[in-house]
Amino acid sequence: MRRYDLVCFDMDGVLTSLRSSWHWINLCLEVDNDDTFKAYISGEIDQPEFMRRDIAQWKAKKPDIGIPDLIRLFRNMPLTDGIQETVACLKSNGLRCVIVSGGIDLAAKMIAEEFGFDDYVADEICSLPDGTLTGEGKMNVDLRDKGIKVRHFIERYGTAKDRTISIGNSYTDIPMFKNSGISIAFNPTDSFTEEAATHVVRSKNISDVLDHILPDEDGHS
Repeated sequence: MRRYDLVCFDMDGVLTSLRSSWHWINLCLEVDNDDTFKAYISGEIDQPEFMRRDIAQWKAKKPDIGIPDLIRLFRNMPLTDGIQETVACLKSNGLRCVIVSGGIDLAAKMIAEEFGFDDYVADEICSLPDGTLTGEGKMNVDLRDKGIKVRHFIERYGTAKDRTISIGNSYTDIPMFKNSGISIAFNPTDSFTEEAATHVVRSKNISDVLDHILPDEDGHS
């Protein structure tokens, strides 16, 4: 009998092999958002303003940029090895797999659909009916407490905290960890995340987290 029902994956730095999906668009458009990032980290601006400033830089670089352009760029976004194997293995053992990310929903949707995740939640790039960006972003995931979304999925799938696993890599994932039975820091970026996790996995392949989720032949996890 399985011990867990639900696995919540962070996207950026866990399912992707880069800092964030926002950063990927900045790289593709040759945009430097270091000042915006520092302003957010210092508390000078909030998350919606952080999104607004990034999108403004995209529009300044490419005034007619739209959703199709972003989708095209995300098709080449570098992903972590082993996603297909990991999701397939978890689902074959009866576990649900979801993405909880402060990244961009277009990227989360592509990954979820390609690899068979059950659901996802991420921040939205607002657009007009023709796909042109409005310049605004919709904050669907509050980076100050991603645990809210973990609890949402726990309720949606009728399970419990002690039967839920969260996988993340940075301090914004710690609230996810606190709302889960076990937590896995995958290539943690800071000591706080490492110390908050039940297990730490350093690998280029996400399938290495399976050792801490599925029972071995002796029935131990």
